[in-house]
Amino acid sequence: MPKDDNYLHKGLRKQLVQVLRDKGIKDERVLAAIEAIPRHFFLDPAFERQSYEDRAFPITAGQTISMPYTVARQTELLELKKFDKVLEIGTGSAYQACVIAQLGYTLFTIERQRALYDYVGQFFFLKNFPNIKRFYGDGFEGLPSYGPFDKILITCGAPFIPPKLVEQLKTGGIMVIPVGDDGKQQMLRITKQADGSLTEENMGAFSFVPMLQGKNNR
Repeated sequence: MPKDDNYLHKGLRKQLVQVLRDKGIKDERVLAAIEAIPRHFFLDPAFERQSYEDRAFPITAGQTISMPYTVARQTELLELKKFDKVLEIGTGSAYQACVIAQLGYTLFTIERQRALYDYVGQFFFLKNFPNIKRFYGDGFEGLPSYGPFDKILITCGAPFIPPKLVEQLKTGGIMVIPVGDDGKQQMLRITKQADGSLTEENMGAFSFVPMLQGKNNR
């Protein structure tokens, strides 16, 4: 992994932030976090220049690092507030996790792919974020012993809204989850009401790798 973050990279990040602003991202805190995180650290050195394009890239274990717009939009939709405790399903490259951690929140994140979980565990950049708590496990199960959570973010396409994650969401809490099959999902923002019911807002079409049940030890 590259470790140099020079003026060229920082200039490319400024350009990326302007692209995201032009695409409708309004939360300046989120944009500042995107500008602060060296995305090229998360990718193969062959993609060093392309890493600041608004596109997804393949990573270990057949997974992807999401488009910066998708990362920014999901983060913005969480409406993060002071002292929020966040659960992320699908650590992936940990880029999304670092963006939320850069904002100062405590993030619990689950990865089901053992190879990817171990790979990210060796990633030098995570040492900057002691507020990221990583777990190897099944995202459909969540982390009941660490909940409830103020916010829950799912970074893979879920076939349905997992009931156990709903249980782990605080009253008044928000879950941002892409729901659907075949690489095409609708991004839902779900708010849990005092009576336990859910209100749903559809935030448009996105494309994610599928959310799978169980753990993959390979």
